[in-house]
Amino acid sequence: MNQLDITDETCPMTFVKTKVALHGLSKGDVLEVFLRAGEPLENVPRSCEEEGCKILSIEHINGDVHKVAVEKG
Repeated sequence: MNQLDITDETCPMTFVKTKVALHGLSKGDVLEVFLRAGEPLENVPRSCEEEGCKILSIEHINGDVHKVAVEKG
């Protein structure tokens, strides 16, 4: 499983780093993105969908950290 931890990043770098990580994957590959609540949790899934990816799940991990599973489209 491909993973990316962007919990220390702020927007817009959260999606920039996610987009770079997705670029290195093949269609159908899944990337687990660990991010914080608020802007990152609102913007990263939406931006991924706009890029043609599918959000498989959004899971609360602990505190304000969430895991978003993104399938590359």
